Amino acid sequence: MAKEKQTAKSKQDEQAQLLSLLRSVLPKIAPDPALAERIYSACEAELRVKNRVHSFEKFCERIELPDLEPKTLEEVKQQLIAGFGDADLEIEPNEDGKGLRVDVSLPDGTQFHSRIPVRPSSNELSDEQEITMKFVSFPVALPGDPEMTWALAKRENMTNDEAAIALTKIEDEFWASKAGQKSLKDRVEKSFPEFIARVPAGMLGDSGLKRHYKLPETVKVLRASVKRD
Repeated sequence: MAKEKQTAKSKQDEQAQLLSLLRSVLPKIAPDPALAERIYSACEAELRVKNRVHSFEKFCERIELPDLEPKTLEEVKQQLIAGFGDADLEIEPNEDGKGLRVDVSLPDGTQFHSRIPVRPSSNELSDEQEITMKFVSFPVALPGDPEMTWALAKRENMTNDEAAIALTKIEDEFWASKAGQKSLKDRVEKSFPEFIARVPAGMLGDSGLKRHYKLPETVKVLRASVKRD
């Protein structure tokens, strides 16, 4: 929305500069002041019409039309009435069922015509466009036993350091939560293995992490392959 306002302001500034330039140039090419004024007024009126048409088209672009049901059409009509007041409105679904024709006639005789296509609502569209990052392997181990690893995963846009910081923060939050406090009251050891086994998947997921297994696995060292002659 802020970008649209900036673009509209930039366009208004350009048109103001154009009219200012026209005002200074016309007397030089049209010595008759009355003629110069008519040319200037005609250009100003044309720009005004184009701006109104552009505003109408942008207005129609913001109208959601998920279907052509009577209830939806009535909602569209009410939006147009709110935007154009006493204008004569006519909306009619296209024969192909893929859009809605909109005709608006203002009291001053100005007419606008547009077509609103059937399209998903903004919420549905944003959900469809949301990019879901994939998970990648993020095995972790404790300093005292580096060969014992927990199979975790992290979002692919996270670095290992970011994932480690997030995991430490989640561990602190878990032990401070009701579930963590209950575990401590039940004499569960406040340790990393107990944390990984008990932390809800949602707490990990909210920070871009995932637990594949609650229990650790030892690192498997493969034997060197024997080269055959």
